[in-house]
Amino acid sequence: MEAEVIEAEMVLPQHLSFKRVQMSEKYPKGQARARWKLLKQIIQAENYQNYPPNEPNYVNIESPPSMYPSKKFCDITGFEAPYVDPKTKIRYANADVFKHVRALPNDYVQRYLALRNAAVVLK
Repeated sequence: MEAEVIEAEMVLPQHLSFKRVQMSEKYPKGQARARWKLLKQIIQAENYQNYPPNEPNYVNIESPPSMYPSKKFCDITGFEAPYVDPKTKIRYANADVFKHVRALPNDYVQRYLALRNAAVVLK
């Protein structure tokens, strides 16, 4: 048996979803894509002198203190620090940093503690 050839007119959509769209097609000449504005740009663009003082806007937003405890950060690396050295009171993130903390001279320990306003006189 011979296979019959059937002629059919296929209608393809203009844009195929698996095909990448060029930026020039997406945004024709003269049109710019929308971008996020920084808070500083929003404040400069708005004229806040004309708003009533009791109406909330970006300049006078006030919020209560957080209900969650503040995060503790490693004094050496800046990562989150779940541990505190009981001898020096320096916060550290992992075992490698702990080895480094224990090797620090007392003068350096005092400086690290002074940076976060937790200066303790160690003996």
